[in-house]
Amino acid sequence: MQPVKIGLLGFGTVGGGTVRVLARNAQEIARRAGRELRITTVFTRDPSKPRLYSVEGMRLVTDPWQVVEDPEVEVVAELIGGISPAKELILRAIELGKPVVTANKALIALHGNEIFARASQRGVMVAFEAAVAGGIPIIKVLREGLAGNRIEWVAGIINGTCNFILSAMREQGREFAEVLKEAQALGYAEADPSLDVEGIDAAHKLTILAAIAFGIPLKFASVYTEGITRITPEDIRYAEELGYRIKSLGIARRSGEGIELRVHPCLIPARRLLANVEGVMNAVVVKGDAVGPTLYYGPGAGAEPTASAVGADLVDVVRAMTADPENRVPHLAFQPDALSDLRVLPMGEVETAYYLHLRVADQPGVLADIARFLADHDISIEAVIQKEPKPSQQDVPLIFLTHKVRESALDAAAKKIESLPTVKAPVHRIRLETLE
Repeated sequence: MQPVKIGLLGFGTVGGGTVRVLARNAQEIARRAGRELRITTVFTRDPSKPRLYSVEGMRLVTDPWQVVEDPEVEVVAELIGGISPAKELILRAIELGKPVVTANKALIALHGNEIFARASQRGVMVAFEAAVAGGIPIIKVLREGLAGNRIEWVAGIINGTCNFILSAMREQGREFAEVLKEAQALGYAEADPSLDVEGIDAAHKLTILAAIAFGIPLKFASVYTEGITRITPEDIRYAEELGYRIKSLGIARRSGEGIELRVHPCLIPARRLLANVEGVMNAVVVKGDAVGPTLYYGPGAGAEPTASAVGADLVDVVRAMTADPENRVPHLAFQPDALSDLRVLPMGEVETAYYLHLRVADQPGVLADIARFLADHDISIEAVIQKEPKPSQQDVPLIFLTHKVRESALDAAAKKIESLPTVKAPVHRIRLETLE
């Protein structure tokens, strides 16, 4: 059979990795797909840039529309990122009946509902494994491997930059700002790191995971997002004393009242496998009603790990090119007419346990006052750490772990606690997840 001709939009880190992986593993990939995969047309901003791999047989163009409109290109791989022109290019490829592979998590999270609807109308496949957790095949796991389960929750370390920063802070006792600069120097964080450290990147990925896990439309605007910028070495040290580690997690959980969608720092028990994922690695735990908890671990970014996912999608697309569109795996796992628009819970209705870090005056009765306000809101205390003041200190740290409580109750209690003249700073809280 004739090779499948692929058009590549983007020749950066992931695009270059995809070229290398497809060339190195060409024979294996062809045996799996049933046909040879050949990259023929590539959009790049700099065709003259030296490459460490062969581009023989590829037409390099500086206009991305030339890739999509090329009549010989049968499959389009979008690896340029961003919203525009990526969205317009993908929609045009769909209009032309060309399957699309993309690594663009922001585009899928924000506009995936529209893209998938267009693709379904045209009978075209859109594959996006590389959009979440790099080389970890978590989309395929949720969409196919666990299709016999009712997914109860998904929790994951899905941003390598945040995990690198928190790991270095824990191992070396360094401040957030100092480690962030190192992450930028190493290329793990962008010059503007807000997408990573404020949790937005992870929220894009969680949006996709939740849609596939629960059969709901993509709901990025409903994800609660909180970054790691307020985490201190002291928080990490106190968490360790209590038997926990701090990780930034994306959590999607089904409850009787709706769906929780949230990204924020968490205390998790140090004995959990997820707590021991360090550096830039990613890991996702999925809890199914039949299988129980299952863990998926690996690199969440990088040229070849992401290219691994792009390559797998290309194989799937080629396999499906001769299949009846009605019998393909649905984009979001559930049949398009069977998606359920379940309610996403506001954070005030979410129940978790909490780590509370207070700065208080070193005088009698302070602990009793705070405990009374917590009790007034039915907040039960699991553990307390009270440190002796240093000679130069006018106030002391006071640490509480609570049992599970509705967030609205904690909000009300925190407001009362902060009104005390003996409390010297706003209550610093971190949610606690046992992942049981």
